[in-house]
Formats: sequence, C-alpha cells, structure tokens
Amino acid sequence: MSDPAPTLNAPRTLPRRLGLTTGTAVVVGVIIGSGIFRVPSPIAAVAGNITGIALVWILGGLVALFGALSVAELAAMYPAAGGPYVYLREAYGRPLAFLFGWMWLLTTPISWAAQSLIFAEYLAFFVPLSVTLEHVIAAVLIVLVAAANYRSVKLGAVIQNLSTGAKVLAIVGLSVAIFMLAPGGAHNPLHAATLGAANWSGIGIGLVAALWAYDGWENLTTLSGEVRNPQRNLPLALIVGVLVVLVVYILINAAYLRALPLPQLAASKSIASDAATVVMGRAGASVVGALVMLSVFGTLNGSILSSPRVFYAMAEDGLFFRTVGRVHSKYETPYVAIAFIVVIAVIYVLLRDFMQLAEAYVLGIWPFLALAVVGLFILRKQRPDFPRPYKAWGYPVIPALFVLGTFVVVANSLYAQFWSTFASILITLLGVPLYYLWIWWQRRAQYRTGHAPSA
Repeated sequence: MSDPAPTLNAPRTLPRRLGLTTGTAVVVGVIIGSGIFRVPSPIAAVAGNITGIALVWILGGLVALFGALSVAELAAMYPAAGGPYVYLREAYGRPLAFLFGWMWLLTTPISWAAQSLIFAEYLAFFVPLSVTLEHVIAAVLIVLVAAANYRSVKLGAVIQNLSTGAKVLAIVGLSVAIFMLAPGGAHNPLHAATLGAANWSGIGIGLVAALWAYDGWENLTTLSGEVRNPQRNLPLALIVGVLVVLVVYILINAAYLRALPLPQLAASKSIASDAATVVMGRAGASVVGALVMLSVFGTLNGSILSSPRVFYAMAEDGLFFRTVGRVHSKYETPYVAIAFIVVIAVIYVLLRDFMQLAEAYVLGIWPFLALAVVGLFILRKQRPDFPRPYKAWGYPVIPALFVLGTFVVVANSLYAQFWSTFASILITLLGVPLYYLWIWWQRRAQYRTGHAPSA
C-alpha cells in the first residue's frame, strides 16, 4: 500500500516527541563529525607547541559552552521551531532573522554534501571506488538518511541516539587504546613535547578551525518546537552535550599527542589514522576509517533531523515559500523543507569536491550566534517580565565573554585572512537586498488582498 499524499488538512504544527536523551544526542552527534579527524593537524601547525594546542581546544570548548549557556535562556523562552532565527527575529526584527536564514540556506546543503562525501571517501578505504562512484554514493546516502527523517521524527531520533552513543564509545575506546599501547617513558612523544610559550597569533587562527569542530550545538534549538518539556530539557541538553564534547575532544587530542611527535602531528593529512597505525599497525587505519564513517553518518542524520526546521519557521512567518512550511498529514514532519534541502545538497555533491564545500562555514554562522546572545541583553531590557524558566548562568559575564570571543576570532581572521573573510561577509550582506526584494514580491503577490507583509 503506497504512502498517502499530504493533504490540505495536514497539521500546521510539529508534535513534541523528543526527550532529553535525543536532545543531548543531537548536540553531541552534530558537533562530533569529521572536524576532530581533520583539524587537529592544522591547529598543531599554527599553535606551535603543546601549550598552544591545549589552549586552542580548551578556549574553543569554552566559547561553545558559554554560547550554549547563554542561548539556553533564549531556547527556554521561545521553544519554537527555528532556533536562532526566532531569537534574532524577537530581538532585532525580521530583516536580521532573514539574513540568518539566508546564510543557513547557503551552509546547510554544503554541510550535508561535505559530510556525505567524507563518508564515501572513507568507504573507498574498504571497497575500491572511482571518484564518480564516491559522489553517487554520497548523494544516495543523503537521500536515504533524509527519507528516514521524512518518514518519522522518532525514527530519526532512534538513529541519532544509537549513532551518537556508538561514536562516543568508539572515540573514547580509541583514545584509551592509544594511551595503553603507545610507547612510554622518553619514547613517548607527549613526554618529549616542549611546553614553551604559546603562539598567540596562531592560536587565533587555530580557534577558527576549532570552532568549526565545535559547531553544531545550535542545531538542537531549531528543534525546540518538538522537544518535550522544553523549558527543562533544552538547557540541560545544550549544556551537558557541549561538556561531553569538550571532554571527548581533549581526550582524543591528548591521545594524538601521545602517539605522534609534534612535527608529524602538524604535518599529518589523516591524523587519527596515523595515530592509530602507530599503536595498532594497519588494523588501526581500518578502525579509524570505520569510526569516521560512523561519526559523519551521525552528524549527517542530526543535521537532517534539525536544520530544515529553520526554513519551516521562515515559511510560517512568510519569509520563505509557504509550501516549505507544510507538515505531512501522516508522518507529521516538515517534509517539503527536508526535500527542498536534499535537492540542493545532492546537486552540490554531484558538482563539487569536499575542499570546495568546506570553506567559510564558521565565519558564516557564528557571528549570528553572537548576535543572538547580544539579543539576550536586549530582551532582558525590553521584556523584563517575560517568563524565563531558565536564566543564563553567569549573566552578564558569560554571555559577554561568548560574544567577545566570537568577534575576536572573526576579527583575527579578517586580519590574517582578509580576502576570504571579507568575501564571507559580502555573501552574508547579499541577503539584505534579497530580503527587500522578497518583501516587494510578496506585496505584489498579495496586493489584491490588502495584507502585504511588513518590513
């Protein structure tokens, strides 16, 4: 029997079916993707020594934690689909919220495409694949994972919970194995590492890469409209999830340092495989290949589960095509929003390679997260009596440190890598004329009814 087609009587809202466990799994599962298997090497290259490496990962984790502690208040205030889009709309109005949606539209399919290509690249370690076949497999993976989330939020949640638990256990297990099997005494690279002065300029550049590795905690907030008891579960899942990732990242980086001398670590193109090979031989590379596939699969599922909710919220507000806001009559999922991004992501996969897809993500999204936290100050002043089931811990210091840390990283990137950072800013600002063009088009379309949207 074929699935029923969505009808005009389809529900307009998304049911609350996700609990604390799934919320935490989304945070951990989306953050821990391919980044921890790629960026430790360039971070080691710019940080210069073990002190700098440790500072990059700890500072990056603290920035993410401070952001989660701050955004948790907004998530509890506005437990609706869309996350940062909603917070920016409430604090600043529709134009800035639209700009965030514009950048989300650019980065979400890029992220899906990049993750699926990494999966296919590591699959080629086990099964010989041509480059063309890798791209086809990556596209098929996106479609299959999206189909599961199209079919059922609960199915997507089960996949997320299982994949996240498996990846965390696998990374911890790999770290413990490296510590147990790596050379000891004077032959231990960690023992021989120099504790010199930190390279502060390099730390600033390294933080951009670290923030990419820590990115993803905000994805849970886009699911706010589907989380049960959101005033309790959203803050808990955000904070606990980021803390788990911080511990896991420090543990695996310490394992890398124990297995590899700093020069080799900094020059490695596949750091996890190189570290595992030192202590396990060729079998270590196979273990890491399977771990990377598991990790990016969980990240892809978490992103497909959460990211389309931003476009659903925009459609509900009239800032995107109304069709994208439809909810399936049987499955109660934002099926059009999911399908819309899948089409774009598959096109990216078939036309681009990973390196062309992976640039400028942090500089596109994190400034909006900082602006959302600035909005926390604005809303505290403008709406002092608004119900706040959770209040940001350490306010105003912790939120201010998150905003400061984010913009210091962006400013340092603008100083050190001016043209690529400037290009990212220009792409963001392209959303301004697009917003007013959209409003103009909507006014013309609704002219006869006399209900044109406000700017």
